[in-house]
Amino acid sequence: MESHLLANLYRLRYIERWSLMRNVMTENVAEHSYHVSLLTHCLCSIATEIYGKQVNTEKAVTLSLFHDVTEVFTGDIPTPVKHHNRDILNNFRDIEKLAAEKLVKQAPNELKHVYEEAICNPSNQELSKYIKAADLIDAYLKCTIELSAGNREFVVAKKQIEEKINQLNMPEVDYFLHHFAPSFEKTLDEISE
Repeated sequence: MESHLLANLYRLRYIERWSLMRNVMTENVAEHSYHVSLLTHCLCSIATEIYGKQVNTEKAVTLSLFHDVTEVFTGDIPTPVKHHNRDILNNFRDIEKLAAEKLVKQAPNELKHVYEEAICNPSNQELSKYIKAADLIDAYLKCTIELSAGNREFVVAKKQIEEKINQLNMPEVDYFLHHFAPSFEKTLDEISE
């Protein structure tokens, strides 16, 4: 029996992000997922190598890769819409759950348990906090890049995201923002030195 799971996941490249805002550079969910996975790897590496924490980096990166796959069915619902009120958010979470179950059903029977864990049950709270932080950092970097390109559309979004990042109270995030984030405001020539 053929499986449509990966064909559907490949369609994440057609789902545009930041749809309510004017973008200098568009971004799709597939690109975002890759970036969040890179950032998750970086944050977990900082945690283990610099702060001596025991973090399963490989599992965190795997979970981060799948963190937005339900959007292949739901689309990317803008944050102001999703968080307008508790009922909308709760209904959206129910829709996400149904989309996750639909994706898992598309996996071959022998692999369903693998994709169910990655898509439906990313229950590890310790790892989830790194993925959430990476997701916020990716949004922060998007805002930084847009502002560096002269697009003031992202001024308020960047401030809101900075507030959320500060609430995380994670030294790994602070380390990232100090050591890595400033480069995103530089030109190719400046980062090639």
